[in-house]
Amino acid sequence: MLKKLYLLILLVFLSGTTLFAQTREELQKRKQDIEKELEELTRQYSETQKNKKSSLKQLALIKKKINARENLVGNINREVKQMDETIFLNERDIYRLKKELDTLRIKYGKSIVFAYKNRGSYEYLNFLFSAGSFNDAIKRAMYLKSYRQNRETQANTIIKSGLLLQDKIATLSNNKKERLNTLDIQNKQLKVLQEDKAEQDQVVLQIKGREQELNNQIKERERQRQKVLLAVNAVIRREIEEAKKRDEAKKLKLLEAQRKAAANAKANETLANKANGNTSTTTTTKPIKKTVDPEPTTGLSTAPRERSYSPLESTPEGMEMSLNFENNKGRLPWPVSNGVVTIDFGVTKMEGTKLNQKSDGIEIAVPVGSNVRCVADGEVVNTSEVAGEMIVIVKHGKYFTGYKNLSSIVVSRDQEVKAGSILGKSGTSIDGEGAILLMIMNDKGVFLNPKPWLKSR
Repeated sequence: MLKKLYLLILLVFLSGTTLFAQTREELQKRKQDIEKELEELTRQYSETQKNKKSSLKQLALIKKKINARENLVGNINREVKQMDETIFLNERDIYRLKKELDTLRIKYGKSIVFAYKNRGSYEYLNFLFSAGSFNDAIKRAMYLKSYRQNRETQANTIIKSGLLLQDKIATLSNNKKERLNTLDIQNKQLKVLQEDKAEQDQVVLQIKGREQELNNQIKERERQRQKVLLAVNAVIRREIEEAKKRDEAKKLKLLEAQRKAAANAKANETLANKANGNTSTTTTTKPIKKTVDPEPTTGLSTAPRERSYSPLESTPEGMEMSLNFENNKGRLPWPVSNGVVTIDFGVTKMEGTKLNQKSDGIEIAVPVGSNVRCVADGEVVNTSEVAGEMIVIVKHGKYFTGYKNLSSIVVSRDQEVKAGSILGKSGTSIDGEGAILLMIMNDKGVFLNPKPWLKSR
């Protein structure tokens, strides 16, 4: 009974510790990720501060710094709550262990008193020889033996429970110290957060003084975006038309093969009739039936039946690339090894100003000359200069990815590339600072938000 009680206490202790450790691991991992993000944001922000004039990029970075630091403070809050819960559980366990230990000591004391009162050999022998039979005497001897063993078990249980209680008290003490340290870190982060917000207010104030200049910059960016939009749509239309031509040529080739097969069959039938003495040249042949489907099959069993037809998926290779691209949504690698998203997909309003801008992709701030890599297997379909900036477009079945603001390109059209292949080096955006623009499009010319497609950092 005492062994079971001890094991139960030990299991409760260990299970509580394990659950706490797992939760703390998740919180610590999230904390490290946020701190890494903050480190990169701070580095990028320091780079923008070298520019004498406050820019929209600077404002975007300070906003992201504030968001990241708020997330860090929130993560610390959850960590403190977890610590409070753990401290409560440990205090409760200590109380229970003390109660159990007191109970064990009382029972052990009673057994010692009983043993002391019956310590003489006369009482022991009298207890044995007063048995009514030999079997009864054996049972009494076994009882006395088990009684002594029970006292030893009680003593061991008290020692182990005492050690367990000491461990719990030490753990509780460490929990309280750790909580104080975490609260100290939280207070420091809150102080830095206030400094960041004050910095943001200052940047907004400076930007308001340059609002007309920055508005002109946004208009120029919009004109550039429209030119890129036209160029990208032209590339997609060209690829679709070429795919349709290849598809039609394939159908005509198949139809011609069917006609030749029918003509050969007719000729063979005529020769056979002549060989059999049948001089009749009139033969009945079945009309050639067009069997080419309007939506060519690819032989890939992974393609869903309800999938809408696209000429870019009329080959097994095209379908395979499309499905691979779709199946890797949320797991595609980033085009650069580091960097911070400064312009999000869609329309972004600059807080504190009347300025807003639209983006067909995400702009990632990186040092000029950084390697830009392809995010998925595909085929390069365009390498050109649009609106004064170099761009690479890669086809992935019916999907396309675009990489803009490159300073150099190391691939050529019709070249097959793999995920991670270097396409070129990063250049500068319209504001003159290092950045690249990543875009994702489908065969309809619809731009998609790249973030849900990329793996989390």
